[in-house]
Amino acid sequence: MAKLDETLTMLKDLTDAKGVSGNEREPREVMRRYITPYADEVTTDGLGSLVAKKVGSADGPKIMVAAHLDEIGFMVTNIDDKGFLKFQTIGGWWSQVMLAQRVTVVTSKGDVTGVIGSKPPHILSPEARKKPVEIKDMFIDIGASSREEAMEFGVRPGDQVVPYFEFTVMNNEKMLMAKAWDNRIGCAIAIDVLRQLKGEEHPNTVYSVGTIQEEIGLRGAKTSAQLIQPDLSFAVDVGIAGDTPGITEKEALSKMGKGPQIILYDASMVSHKGLRDYVTNVADELEIPYQFDFVPGGGTDAGAIHVTFKGVPSLAITIATRYIHSHAAILHRDDYENAVKLIVAVIKRLDRETVDQITFG
Repeated sequence: MAKLDETLTMLKDLTDAKGVSGNEREPREVMRRYITPYADEVTTDGLGSLVAKKVGSADGPKIMVAAHLDEIGFMVTNIDDKGFLKFQTIGGWWSQVMLAQRVTVVTSKGDVTGVIGSKPPHILSPEARKKPVEIKDMFIDIGASSREEAMEFGVRPGDQVVPYFEFTVMNNEKMLMAKAWDNRIGCAIAIDVLRQLKGEEHPNTVYSVGTIQEEIGLRGAKTSAQLIQPDLSFAVDVGIAGDTPGITEKEALSKMGKGPQIILYDASMVSHKGLRDYVTNVADELEIPYQFDFVPGGGTDAGAIHVTFKGVPSLAITIATRYIHSHAAILHRDDYENAVKLIVAVIKRLDRETVDQITFG
């Protein structure tokens, strides 16, 4: 592996952290460790979302930059008498990316390695072999010989099960492969926004937030937005990369390395036109690359934030990523760095008058 610089070390720490929805403690502590030097105050809401506050040169508009801490994974629901684990998916899984994949069961006694198994194809009928195995017929094998032995390992119903994958810098060192890019890359952007604002003059109060339980209903976004009551919000997340074989531009527009995605529309929100236009005008002026995209089948934390209180003008800014919701996703480092650059540039230009113009103009 290439030698990790400061940024890559942070990305590795964030993606290595195990944090399926409802179990965000580990990624929250990693984010807390990295963001605390740049914040005036770091707190959590009642459900466990991390809120890092940075006050500018005046008590101006409240700007929320939200990234979710959780990743998709599984939960142990039952241990059978032979020691195999039945599980519930947490977040959206496609059965074809699951079988034979290594997982980590996080127990009170420590981590237990397992693999997702099913009935072998060699003993299936020719018809059954042609069909994908259904998730309900899969199990996790942790090498236990009985329920008692599995419980001696520390396994209990309710334990989180996390995809296992090692952070990897690919041969093209701009290409980064890891588990949980959805959405630890957003957490990294939220950290770096505060880092780049340190010592900079701007009349806003910025909140970088690590939200919980986004993958199962945007839940932490609701509670943290109620706590903050922002004037504007950005959700930073992953989007779909449309640059692999077989994908048409009608299905997905974006290409990795061509800039962050400005999401026009998704299943949770129509992006705020005033904020969208303001952000893209700043990007055009500073020659920061970006791409427009739309995701009719997905959503981000902005979907929950924009309908809190009196309504919050919101925009999702995402990173084109291949193979999301699987064990190994790939993204491009330039897109991440340009997303940070764009959000910082926008925040430095905002003030009460500008926010009012965006909101009501």
